[in-house]
Amino acid sequence: MYDFTIDQGSKAELYRDLHSALGALTDGESDAIANMANAAALIWQYLPDLNWAGFYRNVGGDLVVGPFLGKPACIRIAFGDGVCGAAAATRETQRVEDVHAFPGHIACDAASRSELVVPIVHEGRLIGVLDLDSPTPARFDAADAAGCEALVALLAPRLAG
Repeated sequence: MYDFTIDQGSKAELYRDLHSALGALTDGESDAIANMANAAALIWQYLPDLNWAGFYRNVGGDLVVGPFLGKPACIRIAFGDGVCGAAAATRETQRVEDVHAFPGHIACDAASRSELVVPIVHEGRLIGVLDLDSPTPARFDAADAAGCEALVALLAPRLAG
């Protein structure tokens, strides 16, 4: 059983504690799905104001939904489609303040207003993306992007199998 103390003070402290907890949760575990599931649960539990937190996996050149928390999601997303597809195609973090203004946005949950998607790349190979949605416009800032990029950097080799 894991019992983490996650500091809800500054964002820097929050992400530092999330990083430490994620490291402990996934240490020594080689199963990618198990690691994604625990990561999604940890993020969902401690990051405020989310309505979806989870992963899309690179399966044969498409993004296929993986472990997540939130409402049912789109199952398959082509590279280049929507915010997740843009992150997969460019391999760059996508931080979108207003998803309704994003060209080609895929509305899996009409309540989502902002989104943060971080590509998961290990040794040059795209494994998938971490996707966070919020019902609040402009919910994600540069600190969230940097914090999630650090989480993904820790997680990537533990998902590569």
